[in-house]
Amino acid sequence: MRPIAHQLTYSMLDTYQNYDLSSMNTMALSSVADTAIVIHDAAALPTLKLNNAWFVLSGGSNVLLPSRLHTTVLLPRMMGRRVLFEDDQEIILEVQAGENFHDLVTDCVHKGWFGLENLALIPGLVGAAPVQNIGAYGVQLDDVLVSVQVYEWASKQFKQLSKQACQFGYRHSIFKDEPNRYFICAVTLRLHKNPTRILSSYGDLHTYAKQLANHQGRTTVTTTDVYHAVIAIRQSKLPDPKVLANCGSFFQNPIISTEHYQKLCVDYPTLPCYLITKTLVKVPAGWLIDQAGLKGQGVAPILTHTKQALVLTNHAPLTATQEDIKTTADMIITAVKQKFDITLVREPVWINADGSYN
Repeated sequence: MRPIAHQLTYSMLDTYQNYDLSSMNTMALSSVADTAIVIHDAAALPTLKLNNAWFVLSGGSNVLLPSRLHTTVLLPRMMGRRVLFEDDQEIILEVQAGENFHDLVTDCVHKGWFGLENLALIPGLVGAAPVQNIGAYGVQLDDVLVSVQVYEWASKQFKQLSKQACQFGYRHSIFKDEPNRYFICAVTLRLHKNPTRILSSYGDLHTYAKQLANHQGRTTVTTTDVYHAVIAIRQSKLPDPKVLANCGSFFQNPIISTEHYQKLCVDYPTLPCYLITKTLVKVPAGWLIDQAGLKGQGVAPILTHTKQALVLTNHAPLTATQEDIKTTADMIITAVKQKFDITLVREPVWINADGSYN
């Protein structure tokens, strides 16, 4: 595909027609967009004239694409990191939306900047992280986020949204509620420099991290231990999208009342939970799916992973469509509802042919 000449310099924007997105979504769904615009510099955004529907595709790790997108797809590829403030205790870092998220985590850990280590190995680009308020092992992005730099389409202005303005919740933000209001350009993060200030009590993370520390003759667990432990756990349980197509966790971990949880524990005394408030607990969706007898099951070619039932995988010859995914997902939702009276909620974003979200 040859880029169509744009009114701006070639380095800021590249525009393509009939653009193949099959390699740009980790679920490996075959998808072609009518038009795609690769954005290398956010300064070009005010010049864009988007006459038809459009949506932003970041790293493609948390989306389910249709076979044909009759819309314009914006691909953020802005790169760069900038230190805004640093002292002996913390650093404030601005990161462009096109940066790879795991590469950012790795680089920060190596430089002694901590707070992101629990989020290691989460696929995708930095710009997508605020949309879902990504999280893992007891940490969410908003724990370290200061602000999000955006371009607001209606006002044609660049703005800086505070953490409060982003309206973050569990796998939620204003960017999900109003998907076409803003284009995310960069994020600003506040990271600390204390290698012993860790959060490792979530699940089996502390056990792994403690073993790593002991192996090196230490009794104190460090942030680097947590980083390596998270990677080891994720690699042992989660398939690599480059080997087996998937979009990560397919369902959100449901939050239920403590009363509901206590009733379930009568029949399922080993049901894990994580306290949210005095009246609410979070239970692992993967455990529920496993107990429903659906690990490694589904409707081919979309099956739950044999090691982590929370992940739906797309098997060769990679001909699955959105409808195939819906068939397996609906089967799982029905089974879990019948067994536990809990309704699972899909985590990846469903993209319609016109670019709208579900």
